Amino acid sequence: MKNVLFVCSQNKLRSPTAEQVFADWPGVETSSAGTNNDAENPLSRELVEWADIIFVMERAHRAKLQSRYRAALNGTRLVCLDIPDDYQFMDPRLVELLKAKVPRHL
Repeated sequence: MKNVLFVCSQNKLRSPTAEQVFADWPGVETSSAGTNNDAENPLSRELVEWADIIFVMERAHRAKLQSRYRAALNGTRLVCLDIPDDYQFMDPRLVELLKAKVPRHL
């Protein structure tokens, strides 16, 4: 089982959509978090350590994650999807983008 973490800023739109889209993916357990302190589910050291692979939506998320949790990353794969904050939760265009970008890394 591969633990997959999706990260955006607020954990309200992009990362929860990704978590839901890949929740039933075979051999994968998903979670999501936000880099902001007031996120729905704030990113934590425990989540970073839990993850085998972390998908961030933007380069800024990768930079925050690397500066805050460098030691906890410990070789964890980190993939930037370059998906801007232009979508609503479960937006069909967002789901299509995620399905195009994520599977090759799983």
